[in-house]
Amino acid sequence: MWSTYALLAALFASLTAILSKIGVKDVDPNLAVAIRVSFVLILVWGIALFSGAAKELRTVPAGSLGFLFLSAVATGLSWLFYLKALHLGDVSKVAVIDKLSVALTVILAVILLGEPVGIRTVAGVLLVTSGSLLLLAWPAPYGPWPNPSPQIAELSPRFMSCSWL
Repeated sequence: MWSTYALLAALFASLTAILSKIGVKDVDPNLAVAIRVSFVLILVWGIALFSGAAKELRTVPAGSLGFLFLSAVATGLSWLFYLKALHLGDVSKVAVIDKLSVALTVILAVILLGEPVGIRTVAGVLLVTSGSLLLLAWPAPYGPWPNPSPQIAELSPRFMSCSWL
C-alpha cells in the first residue's frame, strides 16, 4: 500500500511543479510560498479533523514535535528556494534539479538512519543522478532536438490544442 501512496505523491509533486510555475509567474516567490502554505494549512488541518487524527494531538511525544518542527523548517526553505527557482527558470530544468533530492535522500538515509545500502541502491542513485545530469546537459553540448518532419509539425498545433478530441 505504501507504493500506491508514493506513486500518488509523485503524481501530485509533478502537478505541483506545473501549477506552481503558472502561479508564481506574476507573484513574488516569497509571497507565493506564504499563500501556498496557507492553503496547505487549511487543507491538511481539514483532513486531520475530518479523519479524527487531530484528537491525538496531545499525545504526540515532544521528540516527534521537535523533528516535525525541523522538517517544517526544511520544507519551508525547500519551497522558498523551489518557487524562487521556478520564478526565474524553466520548470523542466528546475524539476530535474529538484529530483536530485532522491539521490541526496538515499545518501542521508544511509548515513543518518543507518538504512541498508546494496548494489541495487548504489546503481539506482547513480542512474537517477546521471539521468538528471543528462537532462540538464543535453541542450548545452548537443543543441535542441532537430526540427520535426513537416507531417509532425503540421499535427503539433492540433495536438496541443486538443481540437482532435
